[in-house]
Amino acid sequence: MNGETHSQLANFIWSICNLLRGPYKRNEYRKVILPLTVLRRFDCLLESTKQAAFEEFRTLKTKPERVIQARLQSITGHRFYNLSQMQFDKKADHSLLNDPNNLAPNLNSYINGFSPNVRAIMEKFKFSDQIAHMAEKNILFEVIKTFAVIDLSPQRVDNVQMGYVFEELIRIGAEQSNEEAGEHFTPREVIKLMVNLLLAPEQDLAQSHVVKTIYDPACGTGGMLSVAEEYIRKLNAEAQPKLFGQDWNDEAWAVCKSDMLIKGEDDDNVILGDSFTRDGFDRDSEGNKWTFVYMLANPPFGVEWKQQQTYIQQEADTLGYAGRLAPALRVSMTVPCYSCNT
Repeated sequence: MNGETHSQLANFIWSICNLLRGPYKRNEYRKVILPLTVLRRFDCLLESTKQAAFEEFRTLKTKPERVIQARLQSITGHRFYNLSQMQFDKKADHSLLNDPNNLAPNLNSYINGFSPNVRAIMEKFKFSDQIAHMAEKNILFEVIKTFAVIDLSPQRVDNVQMGYVFEELIRIGAEQSNEEAGEHFTPREVIKLMVNLLLAPEQDLAQSHVVKTIYDPACGTGGMLSVAEEYIRKLNAEAQPKLFGQDWNDEAWAVCKSDMLIKGEDDDNVILGDSFTRDGFDRDSEGNKWTFVYMLANPPFGVEWKQQQTYIQQEADTLGYAGRLAPALRVSMTVPCYSCNT
């Protein structure tokens, strides 16, 4: 990052909050900061291939959707693309900043030009609501202009550092909202310890092209999955870790899915939903039962599980030890929980 740490970059991004004061409360800043950081990162990643993808799309309009997506992804080198000619960069011919009076509809059109996976992320961020709000309060142009000068290109911020930036933004946002940071992410030091304890005894990780599946049923923004992947790749550059995660918080899911897209991982393996009441990995596309080599998680300890209790009990009674939840339920009934009063 040219000598600049991810913390410094995150702090600079958060300094843009000065433009949000008044129309937004402190605990609302991240509604703007997180999705705009994601958008700007995607914008920088696609900049060099944008015109080529746009021109190729014009020749593919009559092709099946899967053919179009595969071809555009091969051009961009990512699992996403954008078919709008608009960009953040104020020097671009089709800069979003060229037409201040129509910035809100143009920005929405720019977002709608993304591939479906990115549009789904923006929908969970509910960013269209923030665009409308900022336009109404006459701050949208200044906010976009400030984000347009932030260089989030891969040459300046690699994928690992970008993950740290996301984490730092979430941590600062939690502090500004007077929330427990642990509700949104687990500190990297704790994750590294967990990963070391889990993977250090494994003898086959250095084998050529070894494939390992890693699952986090409460993945949040994906920190545990990223650190586990990093650990394995450092041992073996030819390893093929496959990451799977599920979380029921829209914002956390959107950040995790963004991070997976940026790193070239299969973002379809990040599922939105409560893993207690909806097992997102019960069966694969061919109907086979999912199994994972490793599982690690930091569940929301201290949060009551009354909403899920009936479902958990029913699954345990129906499937017993052939299911997911009976062993855990037996432990929870025998080991006192001093923090959750349940």
